[in-house]
Amino acid sequence: MNKLLSLTVAAILLGAGSTYAQKTTKETVPQNWHLLDPATTGYNGISIQKAYDLAKLKKLKSKRVVVAVIDSGIDTTHEDLKPILWTNPKEIPGNGIDDDKNGYIDDVHGWNFIGGKDGRNVKEDSYEAARVYHSLKAKWEGKTAADAVTAADKKEFADYTRAKEKVVADVDPKQIAVLQTMLKRIIAGDSIIKKDLNKQEYTVKDFEGYNPTDANAKAAKGILTNISKANNTTDITNEQLIEELNGEVRKGESATNAPEAYRKNIVQDDETNINDRFYGNNDIMANTPFHGTHCAGIIAAVRNNNKGVDGVADNVSIMAIRAVPDGDEHDKDIANAIRYAVDNGAQIISMSFGKDFSPNKEWVDEAFKYAASKNVLLVHAAGNDSKNVDTTYNFPNPVFADGKGRANNVITVGAAGDLKNGGLTASFSNYGKKEVDVFAPGVNIHSTIPGGNTYGDASGTSMACPVVAGVAALLLQYYPNLTAVQLKEAIEKSVVAPKEKVNNPETKEKVSLSDLSKTGGFVNAYEALKYAGTIKTTKKVVLPPTKIKKTTKG
Repeated sequence: MNKLLSLTVAAILLGAGSTYAQKTTKETVPQNWHLLDPATTGYNGISIQKAYDLAKLKKLKSKRVVVAVIDSGIDTTHEDLKPILWTNPKEIPGNGIDDDKNGYIDDVHGWNFIGGKDGRNVKEDSYEAARVYHSLKAKWEGKTAADAVTAADKKEFADYTRAKEKVVADVDPKQIAVLQTMLKRIIAGDSIIKKDLNKQEYTVKDFEGYNPTDANAKAAKGILTNISKANNTTDITNEQLIEELNGEVRKGESATNAPEAYRKNIVQDDETNINDRFYGNNDIMANTPFHGTHCAGIIAAVRNNNKGVDGVADNVSIMAIRAVPDGDEHDKDIANAIRYAVDNGAQIISMSFGKDFSPNKEWVDEAFKYAASKNVLLVHAAGNDSKNVDTTYNFPNPVFADGKGRANNVITVGAAGDLKNGGLTASFSNYGKKEVDVFAPGVNIHSTIPGGNTYGDASGTSMACPVVAGVAALLLQYYPNLTAVQLKEAIEKSVVAPKEKVNNPETKEKVSLSDLSKTGGFVNAYEALKYAGTIKTTKKVVLPPTKIKKTTKG
């Protein structure tokens, strides 16, 4: 979900010492560059202050907006987030009772769909390609397309073939062996560095004046330094590094071994039944909240409080929904997370996750339709593989699996940068003239990170997505009668097209931004707010049918 993942293997295999450094001509940009006005500052931001000035000039009144963040969890103790957490008005904290009878006990600030009733939580998980490959291997190994007769079998065989290519053909056993050895060494060095620095979590900023003599500690220090340089940031932590390297090793091992049932062993629901919805626990922090915390801060970190960072929107409640592990999310959890957000009053849902396979896409499609029926906008990150998602698989997406249309309440977001930090389009961003709607800032975005009062940079379409969710919230707080479709229209019709050509993230060729996205422009809060003021609003919402069964709990 973020830029670090794509650089981990390359940086590590280039050497464990401190000899590798990515040369860069990038200049230093302001920490809040993504919020700045291009015309007056020269930085490719979203003109947020200009938007607030316009709202003040027009004497627009602001109404609170609820934005759900479906992610890895949120640090609920953070100084810049604690004041804006959504609080369930009908739930009494800590009494062990489902006071509002929505099926979720003590869901005070949201819900964790990848937790167990015993308090345990899913931290790491397998990748969907591996789950698909091993679940179909016994049936289709050694078979050909001619053996698939029915439509269902043809789809299954196609999924198996594609998963096998992803899991087996793309894996270099020698590389995985190196990573396994390296991981052991890093973990050994990490334990020594923790003792030496007297810190459980550290970054390269803590290495000033630190010169370990232990070989493993030297190696761990060198690798973290290399990756930080490659990402042009000093905010990557030891825990992030180990987590992502673990993920790469798990990916490699899945070529020969069926993935462990991480989720099943903890959650213990019936994963084959979408109507078995009342599982999980209320631990929305769950000790793994970096990604979700960073995204939440981008949307709504308290503005103008002289602390840390300013979010995009200033009148938002963040509903935290944990459904994304270190690995690939499960379709059932995403579908139920969306439904929970909608049922509990979210008007916008930020979704910074994605994967190459979606074996139960129909469940997610139904959730998209349900959100549309309740007038909820879904904002989704395009992904970080530098690929064209018009022609490659990327889930979730708004195209319905049954071939009958697409969701009209979804915005898919690519990551933009600045000429001073690497280019107007992020080198890692997915793109697509049909399937990526807009581009928004996603390179070196400064936001909240776990620690109570800690801040740092991260890059990815995962960061661009909450920028757009924040802009949508800004529009809705001033124009609360806008429908989800009208919100999407206001954001897309008001984009600012660059005068110059941009880099195609995959081919590196100079192209028009209209070749990389449907609108051919960058999101701009000021222009979007102006456009929103011209839309005639109505309250009528068409309710599409849903196959999700109602229960006595909702």
